[in-house]
Amino acid sequence: MNISRVFILIFLFFLVGCDNTAPELQSAQTNTHDNNLQSNELKDGDCYNKNPNRNAFFGDLHVHTSYSFDAVAGKLGITPDDANRYARGEEIPFFPLNDKGIPAGRAKIDRPLDFLAVTDHGEFLGEWSMCTNKDSDYFESGFCSEQYRAQEGSPLMLFGPIIAQKIPKRNVELCGESGDVCRNQAITPWQEMQAAANKANTPCEFTSFVGYEYTGTPGNSSYHRNVIFRNSSVPKLPVSYIDAPLDSMLWSKLDEVCDTSNNCDFLTIPHNTNLSTGSMAPYRQIPETTEAQLKYAQHRLKREPIIEIFQHKGGSECVNDLSTIFGAPDELCDIEAIRKIGRPRVLKALALNRGVITEGVGETVIPTEECEPNKPGSRGVLGAGCIDATDFLRSSLLVGLKEERRIGMNPIKLGIVASTDNHSGTPGANKESDWRGAVSGEDSPLGRLGKGMLGLPLTTAIEGNPGGLAGVWATENTRDAIFDAMLRKEVFGTSGPRIKPRLFAGWDFDDNLCSQSEMISKAYSEGVPMGDDLAPSDNVNRKPKFFALATQDFNSLKLQSLQLVKGWIESNGDMHNKVIPLIESPSGQENMCIVFTDEHFNSKQSAYYYLRAVEPPSPRWHTYDCARLEAEERPPVCTNKDYPSTIREMAWSSPIWYRGVQN
Repeated sequence: MNISRVFILIFLFFLVGCDNTAPELQSAQTNTHDNNLQSNELKDGDCYNKNPNRNAFFGDLHVHTSYSFDAVAGKLGITPDDANRYARGEEIPFFPLNDKGIPAGRAKIDRPLDFLAVTDHGEFLGEWSMCTNKDSDYFESGFCSEQYRAQEGSPLMLFGPIIAQKIPKRNVELCGESGDVCRNQAITPWQEMQAAANKANTPCEFTSFVGYEYTGTPGNSSYHRNVIFRNSSVPKLPVSYIDAPLDSMLWSKLDEVCDTSNNCDFLTIPHNTNLSTGSMAPYRQIPETTEAQLKYAQHRLKREPIIEIFQHKGGSECVNDLSTIFGAPDELCDIEAIRKIGRPRVLKALALNRGVITEGVGETVIPTEECEPNKPGSRGVLGAGCIDATDFLRSSLLVGLKEERRIGMNPIKLGIVASTDNHSGTPGANKESDWRGAVSGEDSPLGRLGKGMLGLPLTTAIEGNPGGLAGVWATENTRDAIFDAMLRKEVFGTSGPRIKPRLFAGWDFDDNLCSQSEMISKAYSEGVPMGDDLAPSDNVNRKPKFFALATQDFNSLKLQSLQLVKGWIESNGDMHNKVIPLIESPSGQENMCIVFTDEHFNSKQSAYYYLRAVEPPSPRWHTYDCARLEAEERPPVCTNKDYPSTIREMAWSSPIWYRGVQN
């Protein structure tokens, strides 16, 4: 094979097709799996600690194991079963490896999680199995032995270009022209993923969801989503980006193969919108008619209720300096910000020869500017390309409000969670003081402080972070209760600590509600919780009240700040946002609670509100790694201040929406 020169300007995923026609959807995924995989399903709904006012549960909805083609967990042999055991508090093998390549270390989470979804990539389960299972008839094939297993990053370099296409197609050499060879080989690992979740799932104690990642990367920008199933009734195979390369197609195809008569149900969670360069904007390849756009909005509202706001590859809450958004700069938008308007990205060249990666010659400097209207950019997963308002939740929610004015329905109505995107099979391993890496190349302090994943220009290593956690307010710790919480958006995200934020809105809250013993039940009866809509008052002059509260993680720092973030649309269509300080406590508080009235409320203006609870500054993970090294070993990032030595840990509630009253 001739050497393929891969310029980092477009990295390894660069062959973006011009044809926008979707491929024929595959028909192999039409049946639910055998019932024997449901044998460990227990009845939900009878937990001893069931709470009608709902408990806070913490989990990770974005984790990869060795079953993912790009996961460092492959070096460790960590399986979905291992990831579930780790989440429940058991110790599993981990780095470092000994001289025989066998894990010599151990890993154990500091506190068990309440729930988990292992989300290995749905696109290449068959290819992974064919090339890594020694009993496979394909294991010694030229493709598997000489290319796939050439070096650790080879699978990513080989398969990355496939999911970068607008019209993706499997590797013909391995999968055949139809792709059925690889599709059929994916059945067994998919069943093993289901079995691991069903085995670990223990109602009232620990919830494990069946899930996978849909990994579209058109133009090298994130179009990624995690797919979470309610229970053990799931399709025969994941619907991947190769099968359905549009979000609307993903939901439609899952609707087809998810057997509702067998109680199959699903939701999708977009992530890394910060790296999407406009790809996550609504209506991708949808006809420009109100009817078609309304249908899209209806489908998305049903199937995509929440978004991942924070993870290993940065925050997606907000970005400063967007010309289309009015509001003061917010310094907390810069916490773990992979991308900033005006900050250029330098990309070097690589070469790929039969799966072996070598450095190329030259580099390209790419400015970071705003995307042109309705024109998605590219190279987002490289930390490059343009920035669109829909790349970050705060501005994306404003776009949704504006669309609601135009077509009568909001296509961007998303609750908030966070997760890790951990590729080492250790869900919830996100302590800044004890972070041991998430992806390839991060298994040592020098690796984490270095160039990134195998020297590839991805947003990892020193640019990355330990990731966050998903939180839900649910009546009990069961699949149904947590899934229902996600559907109604009564969820929250944190940057790592187990902070518990809570937000309600109403017209009649008592100003002294925080001091009342029945404050939560009253908040439910007199208002609406986060994730819901505040209905208009009969009196257009009334001002809404917000009951906001948060509790610190008692294994972390006290809370220093409680803030309400408001976004609204002016009558002329201008989009505004504002951070409203509710409580500021320099010395910190264990609990914060307040009833706030928005005196600037205008009943004609559509708006959203979400809560942010913030800790004081604390050391960023790399300061701990630098301290572990001898002075002469420390790389420049330990002293050159290119990366801040401290961060602000925080938690975000889901928004509450208000739809303006029109004359």
